[in-house]
Amino acid sequence: MNLASSLSDYHLGSTVIGRADCERAIDFILRKIDQNLPVFSGKFPAPVSVNNIYPSIPNNDWTTSFWTGMIWLAYEVTGKAKYRDAAEAQVQDFKYRLENRIATDTHDLGFLYILSCIACYKLTASEDAKATALKAADMLMERFFAKAGIIQAWGNLNDPRERGRMIIDCCMNLPLLYWATQITGKSVYRDAATRHAHQAGRYLVRPDASTYHTFFLDPESGAPIGGKTNQGLSDDSCWSRGQAWGVYGFALSYVYTSDLQFIELAKKLADYFIARLPADSVCYWDLSFTTGPEERDSSAAAILACGLMELNKHLPIADPTRLRYEAVVGKILRSLTDNYLSVTIPESNGVLLHSVYSKNAGEGVDECSIWGDYFYFEAMVRAVKNWQMYW
Repeated sequence: MNLASSLSDYHLGSTVIGRADCERAIDFILRKIDQNLPVFSGKFPAPVSVNNIYPSIPNNDWTTSFWTGMIWLAYEVTGKAKYRDAAEAQVQDFKYRLENRIATDTHDLGFLYILSCIACYKLTASEDAKATALKAADMLMERFFAKAGIIQAWGNLNDPRERGRMIIDCCMNLPLLYWATQITGKSVYRDAATRHAHQAGRYLVRPDASTYHTFFLDPESGAPIGGKTNQGLSDDSCWSRGQAWGVYGFALSYVYTSDLQFIELAKKLADYFIARLPADSVCYWDLSFTTGPEERDSSAAAILACGLMELNKHLPIADPTRLRYEAVVGKILRSLTDNYLSVTIPESNGVLLHSVYSKNAGEGVDECSIWGDYFYFEAMVRAVKNWQMYW
């Protein structure tokens, strides 16, 4: 079955989620978006909620585009002008941010401009949005160290604390560069993205298919320095959201390169992740934990579901993992829908409860996260229509 082209019910034992369930979930999300549109006019939700309510922030965080992406999804599933108008206004905000280099010292230009400007271009054919996204791709290329073959994650390129750092999250930013090659015909963007993806597979993925959150290379020689974590339990543990970024991100690199190495990497990371899911299929914040009182990360589960849905589109019909991944997707979406939605907290302006931003920093622990809300919505849209990715 092609998960992206039609919805059959997803089964695992007695666990089933079908079209009607997904459509009800989408209706719930749309009501939350309608509640939030007036609040976040000219502003954006903070990365995570406080007591399950998002404060508003200006467009200066790596997460702001997830809200814009949700509005584009709302426009896509309803065709309502109010969503297009709201999203297009935000696209102008992203154009202003880029032109004024507001908090742009980050590889997350991919997240920021895929879900705002590329989505806009794909849905409305806006030449202005296309031009802004291409400028964002050029800005992302400034972070590429050719000798090391990586895109630096954060901060000033000359900061010795950050120089030569790549992180697993960047696998999701690479489609900005792949897309730029498609639009311009210039291979330099794709070549940089492909080199980074291969270096991520070489250094961020451990032999057992777990992942480092972050890894340093010498930017002048390309020599490996070592792996660290900012988010996981320890340098040697496996941060669940990072593993989910890897599953989805390597699948996306396959979409643009047809390099089967990326499919195999995505499958290995997925199998490691699935083997560590607890009984309700919503992972803990670090995959070191499979039982006990530690916090779950619903956002990582939603990302994993989207990654598996995309991965399954590219596996051969005879591949026995297809049905297994389909079953895992069904169980994750059933569990998130039944037990993690904010229906139990009507005053919340978020969608998905029980996310973790940074356990180590004590930030956004057991709260809503705007990326979790986005990826849950994306998964539901994938389930009910033949969705053409923004990524």
